[in-house]
Amino acid sequence: MDFDGIWSYAPQSGHQEGQVLTGYSVEAGDGTIGHVDRQADDNPRRHLIVDTGVWVFGKSVLVPAGLVTGIDPETQKITVAFTRDEVKSAPLFRTDRETSDAGYLDSVADYYRGLPRRQST
Repeated sequence: MDFDGIWSYAPQSGHQEGQVLTGYSVEAGDGTIGHVDRQADDNPRRHLIVDTGVWVFGKSVLVPAGLVTGIDPETQKITVAFTRDEVKSAPLFRTDRETSDAGYLDSVADYYRGLPRRQST
């Protein structure tokens, strides 16, 4: 995974321009983390807003596009390069205003860059 390109989909992720990912389930290495509530592909810092559901008390997280390791349109499943515990510790996403807050986006990028690098499966 290219952590320096954290805001861009990796070529091997399977992402296609114009692809709608809203509603896709999101899978970490150790289980489901939620579903895509919104996606931002019209922003230089491309990302997904993932609703984690009840297992993290309704928390939503912002996932930079560069953390997507796979997209399967047939099963509508996205795989990402982190664990469920890492999601629980990620910076909280509260409002859409944060998607244009450079400080917040930098904190999200710094958080994920600080995680151990994993090989995609």
